[in-house]
Amino acid sequence: MKVVVVGSINLDLVVQADRFPKVGETMFGTDSKMLPGGKGANQAVAAARLGAEVTMVGCVGNDAYGEIVLKNFQENQVDVSCVKKVAEPTGVAYITIAENDNSIILVQGANACVDRSLIDASKAQILAADIVITQCEIPLNTIEYLIDLCAENDVCLVLNPAPAPEIDPAHLVKVAFLTPNEIEINQLFEQEAESVLQKYPNQIIMTYGANGVRYHDGEKIVEISSYQVPVVDTTGAGDTFNAAFAVAFGQKQDLAAAIDFANLAASKTVQGLGAQSAMPRIEELV
Repeated sequence: MKVVVVGSINLDLVVQADRFPKVGETMFGTDSKMLPGGKGANQAVAAARLGAEVTMVGCVGNDAYGEIVLKNFQENQVDVSCVKKVAEPTGVAYITIAENDNSIILVQGANACVDRSLIDASKAQILAADIVITQCEIPLNTIEYLIDLCAENDVCLVLNPAPAPEIDPAHLVKVAFLTPNEIEINQLFEQEAESVLQKYPNQIIMTYGANGVRYHDGEKIVEISSYQVPVVDTTGAGDTFNAAFAVAFGQKQDLAAAIDFANLAASKTVQGLGAQSAMPRIEELV
């Protein structure tokens, strides 16, 4: 099964601490790591580890961080023929992990260069995909252009609207699946979540973290429970969910089964440290 991921590529600089610092406070952390990340890259690696043939479409800088993330793609059998090197520096995410949660500051860098020309250059790979996945750490006009391209050519597109964009609802209705969390769905639609789910049956898959997933099947709200596991780090859980959902649905599992598989994969991720470093391989889930 072929998956194309269009999105961000970052290097994550991760700091762990017992608690989050107060404003203006300097404190000691307990650990630090430099890890490949970015929502697009995370989803590409997750899908590849789950058995898909994955092509990444994105941009990195012509710098040391770019070399690190490209090497990581290759080690995870992700095709980088559609990853472009640009003059801007590779994107960086500064992540603090504490109190079973995380805070993130994102510097977009080369991700701002993921433009329509790159989509056009990658058109053959996109149109040949069984499923395309994208997120919102790249320019909005690129996302809208990709949505139109997939809709016009009947390509299944999963849009993970994180961070929530100010996107025209006319574009949202064109995607095969929209996967917001409970905060993002309110930002996107400014309506009660259940009303939105009812309006878009079998299209909007709303995640509630530890409380599972909800969608409307055309008759009623369906709730798919999450797997209750000890949480080490929630970074990358949403990216794992989206990749696993796309892989399972692309393999012709029904909607509920694909969501359950995605929940299972995400539950494995939260039990480890980091995003990609904790993402499961298919043999861990069967």
